[in-house]
Amino acid sequence: MASAAAGRIPLLLLLVLAAAANVVHALNQDGIHLLDAKRSLTVPDAALSDWNPLHSTPCNWTGISCDSAAGAGAVTAVSLPSINLAGSFPEALCRIPTLESIDLSGNYIGPNLTSAAVARCKSLRRLDLSMNSLVGPLPDELAALPELVYLKLDSNNFSGGIPPSFGRFRRLQSLSLVYNLLSGEVPAFLAGVSTLRELNLSYNPFVPAPLPPELGDLTALRVLWLAGCNLVGAIPASLGKLRNLTDLDLSTNALTGVIPREITGMTSVVQIELYNNSLTGKIPNGFGKLTELRGIDFAMNRLFGAIPDDLFEAPKLESVHLYANLLTGPLPESVAKAAALSELRLFANRLNGTLPADFGKNSPLVCVDLSDNSISGEIPPAICDRGELEELLMLDNMLSGRIPDGLGRCRRLRRVRLSNNWLDGDVPAAVWGLPHMSLLELNDNRLTGVISPVIGGAANLSKLVLSNNRFTGSIPPEIGLVSKLYELSADGNMLSGPLPGSLGGLEELGRLVLRNNSLSGQLLRGIRSWKKLSELNLADNGFSGAIPAELGDLPVLNYLDLSGNGLTGEVPMQLENLKLNQFNVSNNQLSGPLPPQYATTAYRSSFLGNPGLCGDIAGLCADSQGRSRSRSGFAWMMRSIFIFAAVILVAGILWFYWRYRSFNNSKLSADRSKWSLTSFHKLSFSEYEILDCLDEDNVIGSGASGKVYKAVLSNGEVVAVKKLWGLKKGADIENGGQGSAADNSFEAEVKTLGKIRHKNIVKLWCSCTHNDIKLLVYEYMPNGSLGDVLHSSKAGLLDWSTRYKIALDAAEGLSYLHHDCVPAIVHRDVKSNNILLDAEFGARVADFGVAKVVEATVRGPKSMSVIAGSCGYIAPEYAYTLRVNEKSDIYSFGVVLLELVTGKPPVDPEFGEKDLVKWVCSTIDQKGVEHVLDSKLDMTFKDEINRVLNIGLLCASSLPINRPAMRRVVKMLQEVRAEATRPRLDKDGKLSPYYYEDTSDQGSSV
Repeated sequence: MASAAAGRIPLLLLLVLAAAANVVHALNQDGIHLLDAKRSLTVPDAALSDWNPLHSTPCNWTGISCDSAAGAGAVTAVSLPSINLAGSFPEALCRIPTLESIDLSGNYIGPNLTSAAVARCKSLRRLDLSMNSLVGPLPDELAALPELVYLKLDSNNFSGGIPPSFGRFRRLQSLSLVYNLLSGEVPAFLAGVSTLRELNLSYNPFVPAPLPPELGDLTALRVLWLAGCNLVGAIPASLGKLRNLTDLDLSTNALTGVIPREITGMTSVVQIELYNNSLTGKIPNGFGKLTELRGIDFAMNRLFGAIPDDLFEAPKLESVHLYANLLTGPLPESVAKAAALSELRLFANRLNGTLPADFGKNSPLVCVDLSDNSISGEIPPAICDRGELEELLMLDNMLSGRIPDGLGRCRRLRRVRLSNNWLDGDVPAAVWGLPHMSLLELNDNRLTGVISPVIGGAANLSKLVLSNNRFTGSIPPEIGLVSKLYELSADGNMLSGPLPGSLGGLEELGRLVLRNNSLSGQLLRGIRSWKKLSELNLADNGFSGAIPAELGDLPVLNYLDLSGNGLTGEVPMQLENLKLNQFNVSNNQLSGPLPPQYATTAYRSSFLGNPGLCGDIAGLCADSQGRSRSRSGFAWMMRSIFIFAAVILVAGILWFYWRYRSFNNSKLSADRSKWSLTSFHKLSFSEYEILDCLDEDNVIGSGASGKVYKAVLSNGEVVAVKKLWGLKKGADIENGGQGSAADNSFEAEVKTLGKIRHKNIVKLWCSCTHNDIKLLVYEYMPNGSLGDVLHSSKAGLLDWSTRYKIALDAAEGLSYLHHDCVPAIVHRDVKSNNILLDAEFGARVADFGVAKVVEATVRGPKSMSVIAGSCGYIAPEYAYTLRVNEKSDIYSFGVVLLELVTGKPPVDPEFGEKDLVKWVCSTIDQKGVEHVLDSKLDMTFKDEINRVLNIGLLCASSLPINRPAMRRVVKMLQEVRAEATRPRLDKDGKLSPYYYEDTSDQGSSV
């Protein structure tokens, strides 16, 4: 019995071990392949945590779909978009025999996608690898996948031509290769893929070539997007054969010739976009018979002649963009019968005649822009009869008559611009108080009457421009209720009476221009709320009394004109607190001494016409009898002694300076033959010419890494020369044998910039070395750094359009470093002082002294031994992890965007213990977004400014996983301005002025 029991114990143990083995190996083969794929990638810790090898099937795992029809636990789809996966395309996925769909978009898959990697995906129907880091040629083997229906490879860095094999897809219906680096021509062989329904090759740098007429043979095609493809020549008439086409986009090319009449044969077309080409001739008749047409955009071409009468007869037509052409004649009468028309943009043409009287009566108009034409007659009284109108822009025409009363019932109106016409009469009272109005621009007309007290109801009014009309009466006290008012310009009218005290409580006021009126009384006191006021112009009125000392407490005031009034008293000493670009108090009755800061000849014209003013400015006032013409001999003697001592001191300083410069130049010039020059571009100068320019008189900057000189060469070219600081002997030992900081900075700069060629990264011409002296020669940037301009009195040079351009330029430079360099480069010190500005305020990313190459390893980003970066720009996680990756640059760039929007530096005593990011977030939470926007910016662009603010906050997210890739940031910034001009179909197929295409398939980004 005992022996029998002993024999059963090993048997029981074997059974237990076998059961355990079965548990370990319970996962089916598809799950094993998925785990293999996961192991080949770098996966964030929080992602795919439910991929458990103890499960029997992977069907409940994140991103995995199964289909019982294909077999028990058979995986048919893998969908893992935007979870920060990194590494090569996981070939293990293609070992799953039933896999039909792969979506890895919005990750960091790369760098290569080889034919071998995809060849085994024989069952694949859908492949989406858009928004990744793939480079090199498109794999030939993709065309051999027998079941492939949908292929989306947008926003990568694929290069070379589209391979001929792509003309042999068997079942492909959708091909999208947008935003790559594809070259060659748009290939005619794609016409061989007869199953194609969508073809999108937009925004690739193809060589200039015609649009292949063979594409007209793709009779199943529904979408043809070839925007930004370098297309030249005429639009082929063969496109008229595409009877199933719904969307045609050939915009932003160099197409010439006429719009072919055959194009009106696309009977299913919904939207046609031909804007930004060089098309000529007349718009053909026939578009009116297209029953599905909802939008046309032929803007920015050279089209001439009249707008066809039948154009507005298309029954579903909603949007017409024909602006910036050479169109003539009147607006067709048929426009008044367009039952679906919501958006009409015809500005910058040569249209004339009068507008149809019933225009707007039958159309749900939302936006009408007829500016910059020669249209005459009255504004149609029915233009807002449907109550949908939000924008009415008719500036720079010859319109006459009264502003229609119907506009006062147009409760959705946001922007009205009727300036520079011949309008007359009173403004309807209700127009002043429209609740959603943000811009009311009526300047340069013949309008009369008063500013109605109803204006107190204009809760959203930001800009009120009434200049050069015939308005009378006083400014109503109700103006103080318009809490969002940024600009009030009413110069050149006949306004009278005092300034209402309520005006002093407008916290958002940035510009107050009331020049050349008949206003009187004393200037306002208690104006400390004007913290954002940058311009105050009250010249040529009848103001009296003293200049308020409180003006000196306004933090951003840089334009002050109080000339041509009857002001008395002294010029307040507090005005010395201001940094004024324009200052004028001439032609008043001021008296007394001048503040010392202004008692110079530079301000002479600021004080003319005030006989009572005293100062040392020659010619400002007559010799005062209070100054004795005879001076004591002792006084003359003391002055002579002082002058003699000053001469001796200046002579001593000049001698010392000459000796120092001679020593410094002799050190640089010694042993010239031993200087080593390494060039990175073709040079027209030698190292000796550079050395001759290293004079202290040429120093234009000095920073942590060295001193910068401006060098004007013999050929007239200007370059910037950085001389890196040297360290004392023994520094290498102190640095742990790793080399001096100067050596490391020099090597990083040369290694990084020497191989980079990008329009938004500063160009490094060459480097020069000799012993411990190291020189770097760059292209010269005449406007200095963004930080210097933005946070100084020169900030007025940066209007919103300039700031937006700088933001986009810098983003494109960083995107190149992160996505287009192989391996990628992390800057590590992105800040406004390292963004340089050329003569046209184009931006270049500069200073790569601490840049690092990102080495892809299975262990993730490499750690640094020290923190690089600048206070206020360092990402939160960088301080405690020392991990180097692109996310830290993106955070820093987010801070730069916030600087551009707020005008404030990254750290400031105003913030207390907070930095700019925290200050913006807390201020928005407590007071609203208006309290963080730079008061110097034109709030006409408020929507764009808010969008860029949102992008900046997204980039500066405290969680790295939430920060978008720089390529995505570039795209979001482009969409900020694109949304003003490119309406698209919404998700219901309806064209709307509020929804715009986002090619990432993630909806509107901002």
